[in-house]
Amino acid sequence: MARLDCRALLCGAVLTVAGVISSSAWAAKVGPVEDPVRVVKIAKGQPLVMALYNVMSGPDSGSGLDPYRGAQLAVDDLGGKLLGHPIRLIAEDDACSAEGGQTAATKIAANQQVVIALGSNCSSASVPAAPILWKAGIPNIATGAASPKLTDVNARGPGYEGFSRVTYNAAFVGEALAEWARNTKKLDKVAAIHDGTTYVEGLVRAFTDKFKSLGGTVVAVEAINPQDVDMRPMLTRLVTTKPQMVFLPTFIAATAHIVKQAKEIDGFKDIMLMGSDNVLDKNFVNLAGQSSIGFTIVSPPLDADSIGASYKKLLEQYKKKFGEGPTTAWTAHGYDAVMLAADAIKKVAVKDKEDIYIPVSKLQAAILATKDMKGISGTITCRPNGDCAQFRAVFYQFVSADPNTFDIGKNPKSVNP
Repeated sequence: MARLDCRALLCGAVLTVAGVISSSAWAAKVGPVEDPVRVVKIAKGQPLVMALYNVMSGPDSGSGLDPYRGAQLAVDDLGGKLLGHPIRLIAEDDACSAEGGQTAATKIAANQQVVIALGSNCSSASVPAAPILWKAGIPNIATGAASPKLTDVNARGPGYEGFSRVTYNAAFVGEALAEWARNTKKLDKVAAIHDGTTYVEGLVRAFTDKFKSLGGTVVAVEAINPQDVDMRPMLTRLVTTKPQMVFLPTFIAATAHIVKQAKEIDGFKDIMLMGSDNVLDKNFVNLAGQSSIGFTIVSPPLDADSIGASYKKLLEQYKKKFGEGPTTAWTAHGYDAVMLAADAIKKVAVKDKEDIYIPVSKLQAAILATKDMKGISGTITCRPNGDCAQFRAVFYQFVSADPNTFDIGKNPKSVNP
């Protein structure tokens, strides 16, 4: 592969943080192809490299492992090749943190063989990672990072022009929950808990802003640290504000602590606790135990019956290849990210003799031009800001404390609370 003279992330005249630039004097030219961002040459016999970064360690590791395995299944379904070149899938652990996202993106960006990056499922990792990747001329398709900031062109700042995602925008979830709470349940007072992470804080803000706009009152918004263990002081303060519902779209460990300890606080018995798909994971049932029973979350439809026959087939492939079923709902998103990338690459790649050349600005444009792609997670139509998924709110409720019964649609089961 022809390499550009890029030292780490400093690519000067070849790459740009702000996105596609128009002056041909700044363009990269490799072989017969010129592009204002980057041209990737893949020589005969060389692999086409896709890099995935996601959380691969800790209590939330299932939300990274499952899309990674979904990506592997997509590569299998492509026959392991694209445009006659073997597909090589590499992965980095972002630890679901800003520091981890920066480190993972820096490693990927230093590898000029990478055509595209997939991930993360964590917005905290994607926020610092996406600009690093785009500065290196690598488009980024997220598998689960849902923070509104990532696709808000007025708030996200420069460097996100290469970002898109096959998951929903969290603002849709927060707004849908607020409308349900206010208009369907006729609630007057709600509270919320966030952990300061980009995704959770953005989701809480969308929920509280929408609820207030509908005439309701937000009596409290509490902040915790994702690593907090003793939630009792916070819960004691919260119960004094007398909310009818508390929205806590926090991650697995923190949510498990909250639902367990809320049962110890007088006054919480009649308060509805509502979570998010951050805890659609077997590990949540394991950590929360009996307190998981009855806990309800708002989510897009992620059970096999709702998604359809293609998802059921994917689950069969997963079990056959890995010897176990997925522990989360994100396998389909990893699969769809690979297929979206593959379709876009096929549209823009230029073949010259036995080599192929991929102009990156055209690749990103092809991704954003995707319309009505039948993904396993749903229909994928990309907007200019990078939002590609549709959203419909459903509710799931945990009905058993046995982790071995975890099966989205059964435990937790789909409910109409």
